[in-house]
Amino acid sequence: MTPLDELALLLRPAAGGLYLVSTGRDAQLALQRKLYGAASDREVDDRFRAALARIPSARAFVLGVPSDVGAGFRRGANLGPQAIRTRLLEDLPSWPSRASELGVVDVGDVFVVPQLLRDEMLTEAQKAATRDALYTNVPAAARAALPVSPLSIAERALDLIFELNPKIAPIVLGGDHSTAWPVVSALSRVRKDRWGIVQPDAHTDLLEHRLGIEICFATWSWHANELLGRDGRMVQVGTRASGHDRGYWEEGLGVRQFWAEECRRDPEGALDALVAHLRARKVASVYFSNDIDGTDSAYADATGTPEPHGLEPDFVVALIRRLGKEIGMLGGDVMEVAPPLRDKPDSTERTVGLAVRYLRETLGAVLGEDHV
Repeated sequence: MTPLDELALLLRPAAGGLYLVSTGRDAQLALQRKLYGAASDREVDDRFRAALARIPSARAFVLGVPSDVGAGFRRGANLGPQAIRTRLLEDLPSWPSRASELGVVDVGDVFVVPQLLRDEMLTEAQKAATRDALYTNVPAAARAALPVSPLSIAERALDLIFELNPKIAPIVLGGDHSTAWPVVSALSRVRKDRWGIVQPDAHTDLLEHRLGIEICFATWSWHANELLGRDGRMVQVGTRASGHDRGYWEEGLGVRQFWAEECRRDPEGALDALVAHLRARKVASVYFSNDIDGTDSAYADATGTPEPHGLEPDFVVALIRRLGKEIGMLGGDVMEVAPPLRDKPDSTERTVGLAVRYLRETLGAVLGEDHV
């Protein structure tokens, strides 16, 4: 099986990662036709496969991981990728042609079985049963090697994409923040430069495990920091909801944190210090993992754990731009956008709109383009 053949099995056309059979299905199909400029579902599939074939020559790719299985008690981030893509088309109807001009390919969505998280958590019997359901036309021997859970599918898909094009930049739409783990894990195997992670987030996500779960929204950063070697290349911005003080995390785990209060008090000083820190660590490029709750809840409250007194959107945009111009950005994501969590009448529209702004800025920083 070629990498492209396997990707076509693991992924679905953009916005197709949610399993819908009735409610919401028509809206999902309509969005897919708009994204692909297609007149039929068959044409959507043909153009999805054509998009996969462009991976070797592309500069960046967009991947949706519509899973909130690794989230906390408030769910809804599984609808984030579809909402972000919908709003992107509303704000920029020419996006499909613009993406083509920029060398950006939308490789679609990880298909999510909403009761699963990682294959390591499943029995062999469960994996076999789910493989039988997902990969019905694949010969048994090949089927036995395919992943079934969203994080495992995402990681395998990313490995295949980087096999086809090691220099391509990942742009991921979550999903809860556990969906960042497959990206940094895959990057650790393909990147040879000294790269780091910059993570806007109200929370540290630095637990080694949560209730015995190794990878979830509260633990992925601990494991990412281990990949980097606890040497200060994990930088967290906007921290404010923590059971421990800053020293506990910085001294114990070797991360560098810029808490929300100092960013609000002296935005320019915080940006200067952050860039200086990365330069001192000789970081050549960063992965920008953007939890929407790093932003103040006045601007972004359609999320699982909104927190007040956070980062201003203009600060986050300035951070993205400076990282792109002064350090280099190898990829990024937008995480934890949960459209159903509507605490105010305009919560969803406001939060998703901001997510699209962040997405476009991140793409611009990755590609070296002022306008995306």
